[in-house]
Amino acid sequence: MVPGPELLARARLLVAPELSASLVREVERITGRGAEPLGDGEPAGGPLLCVGAALPGALRATAADRLLWFHSVNAGTDPLLAAGPWPAGALLTRTVGRMGERIAQYVLGWVLAECQNVPEYAAQHARAEWRRLPSELVAGQTALVYGTGRIGGAVAGLLRSCGVRTVGVGRTARTGAPPPGFDRVIGAGEDAEAEAEELAGARWVVGALPSTGATEKFFGAGRFAALRGATFVNVGRGATVDLGALEGALRGGGVRRAVLDVLAEEPAAPGDPVWRLPRTVITSHSAGITADEDVAVDFAACWEAVREGRRPGLAVDVERGY
Repeated sequence: MVPGPELLARARLLVAPELSASLVREVERITGRGAEPLGDGEPAGGPLLCVGAALPGALRATAADRLLWFHSVNAGTDPLLAAGPWPAGALLTRTVGRMGERIAQYVLGWVLAECQNVPEYAAQHARAEWRRLPSELVAGQTALVYGTGRIGGAVAGLLRSCGVRTVGVGRTARTGAPPPGFDRVIGAGEDAEAEAEELAGARWVVGALPSTGATEKFFGAGRFAALRGATFVNVGRGATVDLGALEGALRGGGVRRAVLDVLAEEPAAPGDPVWRLPRTVITSHSAGITADEDVAVDFAACWEAVREGRRPGLAVDVERGY
């Protein structure tokens, strides 16, 4: 629900303590009011507008009826929604900023590094070994990108600019021309034969899915079994991957290599078996780190939309989880 102008005008602005001073000043400038700390205690009376990463328990429990709008400084809002029932009627928006661009460059970086044997050459260097390795061209090969939203579209667009054939997999198939960045889009589970065929022909499979009940362990034994030597890159959410199934595919050869920027449990402890997955690199959920500028720009766009009575484009459907 979009809060009305009267309530918005009276709303107290609460900001998380981890926000930088410069970002807080920018949020204050956008809203035209001073900020107060968003803490664990119950805030004083009046409607509330909050900016942060987490909704404190006290506010969720006792002040939920006063929460007009929560703007998340992160793109993924699943931790917010998993922490408890979302306050009825409260608008939830998120920050995307240039995350799609950053994640797309992350994916392309690993794709090019693999084709140029960067991991192998780094290992040879450590052994003081001189040996030529054949390189591989990316053009003409296929990348299957699961998730056709902002992030998946940015990944597909950058790969396509390098001559990669990009196939998107969304919740449902789309009629008409595919969205920008994609050569083709198919619906997950709608055409199992087409999906299996694309999986078998893919050189890269990129996961850019949100974490929802429908996507938990989405990449499981069935999909991994369909691969024929593809590299799997996950930049979506860790819960979308069945790590046991991935390990089986890595050891069986169906998955050539895995790059995991996200895990279901983060950070992974030093003794976690995930560190011992063969031919796998784990990065620290850093593919699309959000910058203060991203938060300020996206919050400003949402603010303008709300002031005009429009639902912001970055509003989250709390039932779907994204």
